[in-house]
Amino acid sequence: MGKWIRAASAADIPVDEMKAVQIGGANIALYNLDGDFYATSNICTHATAFLTEGWLEDGIIECPLHAGRFDVRTGKGQGAPISCDLQTFQTRIENSDIEILIE
Repeated sequence: MGKWIRAASAADIPVDEMKAVQIGGANIALYNLDGDFYATSNICTHATAFLTEGWLEDGIIECPLHAGRFDVRTGKGQGAPISCDLQTFQTRIENSDIEILIE
């Protein structure tokens, strides 16, 4: 069982943009893809870099350090240099806020 935690206001993240948040010591990246919200770890699995400092296009986040790419909807790495998928978190909207499920 997990706990739903408020991460941000949905209005704080424009369409096709992202936002870094800190929740319980974890760096989380929030993404708005055409009004659907997704959450992943904000740390690249290849090398320590904040994904929200990278580039988001068509649901793919590209790490600013070595150009590793992940699908933010699934966390799936999109090839070299990525060898480990990204942790994802379930999201929901409650009273205009984005909440994520923390296990």
